[in-house]
Amino acid sequence: MNTTPNGITISAWAGSDHRSVASVVGAVRAAADGGFEGVWLPQTFSVDALTALAVAAGAVPGIALGTAVVPIQGRHPVPLAQQAMTVAQAAGPDRFTFGIGVTHRMVSEGVYGISYDNAVALCAEELRALTGLLGPDRRSDMAGEFLTARATLTVEGPPPGIVLAALGPRMLALAGALTDGTVTWMTGPKTLRATVVPQLNDAAASAGRPAPRVIAGLPVCVTKDIPAARDLVRPRIEGAGRMDSYRRQLMAEGLDDVAELAIVGDADDVAGRVDELASLGVTELLADVFGTPDERQATIAALTALGRRPPG
Repeated sequence: MNTTPNGITISAWAGSDHRSVASVVGAVRAAADGGFEGVWLPQTFSVDALTALAVAAGAVPGIALGTAVVPIQGRHPVPLAQQAMTVAQAAGPDRFTFGIGVTHRMVSEGVYGISYDNAVALCAEELRALTGLLGPDRRSDMAGEFLTARATLTVEGPPPGIVLAALGPRMLALAGALTDGTVTWMTGPKTLRATVVPQLNDAAASAGRPAPRVIAGLPVCVTKDIPAARDLVRPRIEGAGRMDSYRRQLMAEGLDDVAELAIVGDADDVAGRVDELASLGVTELLADVFGTPDERQATIAALTALGRRPPG
């Protein structure tokens, strides 16, 4: 297990380019063999992430599984809850976390034909239906402005945890009030400290919920050549960096170069950055390991060793 002495969990990003279920199973197995406590898979335009994780759960025991994230656009909460419950049943208790989000305007409108102007309101209705369907009664009887969800599920077993990709105040309020926390991507320490963690904690406390999970996704590379590592990661993330939500984060961090959000440096530098995240209230690092083959191996070793170091 790789929960560090300061309480932060070390998990791995499974990658977004899987064209087969076998590839996803291989990524989950590699994360487990590498010593990570969890592994997170995004929903892209390839295999269905929930179906693939249900298969991986049976093929690779032990390691925690999560989606980061499944867009709600185009997915009605009743079948979505059935899918999530099925993965949770296949995985076993307390192993699967169901991460959802509202994707980006270009995807919502360009792919699904769903206006992004009402994304937060749509998300609120979807979450209220999902939390009912995944709750003790497995029931939703909601008729909202954007969707209707009236059903009672009969899927056995404990439900998954649920987290919401959230950055702005309204989404953070939803995440704190209705879910177990948030999962972020390319969100730096200034933003986490100033807005994400305090607003999420306040919303959870106001709703009488436990302290929320804060899962921070960032590229990580243990390297002796920091400029080369930043040059390597930049093409991987600069497209996201042009999207409005991520561009606002970059501005909030006072950075001009999106590659500066990555955690790069020697093993001690990386450990220090992980400690900083924990001090801000981050409960889990979702590490997108990158670099040359040797750097990737060193990064995995450094990250998974954090759970074995003595406190202090």
